Amino acid sequence: MTESVPQEILDAIPHRPPFLLVDRIVERSDTRLVGEKTFTGEEAFFAGHYPGYPLVPGVLLCEAAMQCGAILLSQQFVADPDRVPVATRLNDVRLKRMVRPNETLRMEVELTERLANAFFLTAKVTVAGTTAVRFQFACTAAPRGE
Repeated sequence: MTESVPQEILDAIPHRPPFLLVDRIVERSDTRLVGEKTFTGEEAFFAGHYPGYPLVPGVLLCEAAMQCGAILLSQQFVADPDRVPVATRLNDVRLKRMVRPNETLRMEVELTERLANAFFLTAKVTVAGTTAVRFQFACTAAPRGE
């Protein structure tokens, strides 16, 4: 995306372009976050996935949603800035729709449970109102590296 990344996102997670997969936050509460990402077709992975029929890899759809989860969880780490959310598990991943260049992902992530430093979330990624992927995932509070 050619516009600059909102400071709110840069402050929340350590991901940076070209691997920052959240363009904007459109909704946020204590337990839910909705973000968006538009792949332009210029991303390097499209050259090989697949030539002549570019598709966003399913793992990147999951990663984009998990980055939204990390942004959501970042407010849990305000008191401990030396920790960062890191994914530890993906469950029940259901890929339902292919995503092509110039389509906008809407990533809805919800925190369903917290047990000490373990966070359990659900994610749904849609494009134009149709589900592209849904899954559950877990994160832990890992020490922020140097």
